[in-house]
Amino acid sequence: MKTIIIKLDKHKPDVSALHQVADVLRTGGVAVIPTDTVYGLAAGAFETKAQKKIYALKGRSFRKPLILMPCDMSSLKCIADMPQQARKFAHKFWPGPLTLVLPATELGKIVAGGRSDIGVRIPDNKMVLDLVKLCGFPLVTTSANPSGKPSAKTGDEAQKYFKGKVDIILDSGTCDHGRESTVVDATQFHCTIIREGCLSGKQLLKSL
Repeated sequence: MKTIIIKLDKHKPDVSALHQVADVLRTGGVAVIPTDTVYGLAAGAFETKAQKKIYALKGRSFRKPLILMPCDMSSLKCIADMPQQARKFAHKFWPGPLTLVLPATELGKIVAGGRSDIGVRIPDNKMVLDLVKLCGFPLVTTSANPSGKPSAKTGDEAQKYFKGKVDIILDSGTCDHGRESTVVDATQFHCTIIREGCLSGKQLLKSL
């Protein structure tokens, strides 16, 4: 397939180009987008076919859920519940490199493929947040790499993996962190670090 490649300055993105990416996502397409951590494969939160394509492209097990990416906390209310400790983490580290696994609402369970929990992250990347707003719905994402390969940290790496396999690639150069987000399970009273990434356990503890 032919992949549209769009190169943008992440500090001064072309709004018309973001509209183009949003149009692809609104019509069920799959995009590769930059975030503050690493590049990600992205689809609409309610686009089942596009999500299945992401799993196929990565060679990823369906038992490993995708991450929900809303544009702000207020848009989460109908999808996930926010326990008190999780709320403290969110206020401290969102937007940023923290993924919180939260209890899913009834609608959230649909988005999460029937799971009772859902991973959520608001990235510290204004361009991506503007893109989500233009779409009018949250995105679901996962790191842009075939399973077992390093995550794409630059637009060039993302193109090597997925040019000719996805509908559109948004290239804004090198990601700020170049490392995956830290994942915290906040479904229980005592939160648990599932994966330590950009944020350390010490940083999380200090926020409490």
